[in-house]
Amino acid sequence: MKPLILIGDKAYDSFTIKNQLQELEVKLIAPNKINRINNRQDGRNLRRYKRRHIVENYFADLQTFRRVIIRYERKSENYLAFVKLAAICLNFWKFNIGMKIVA
Repeated sequence: MKPLILIGDKAYDSFTIKNQLQELEVKLIAPNKINRINNRQDGRNLRRYKRRHIVENYFADLQTFRRVIIRYERKSENYLAFVKLAAICLNFWKFNIGMKIVA
């Protein structure tokens, strides 16, 4: 399953990255660099970029779980199970469903 849209920061605004993503048929949403010659941009796409912090904060919150930060398991399946369990606990905690997290 390939992504349809890639949301990145100003570092993704280069011709080589844009050309590679066009070959893969992936749409890039990234603000233009300051030194861009054609500096016009569609504001509708940047609204998606502004909500990018929600995803970044979610992954930062996953780092509060010690078992996710330090991989104790040898098998990747076990590690993935702990990451999924941490994500479930985090969702319960974020939406105040009544579960207490002991990290």
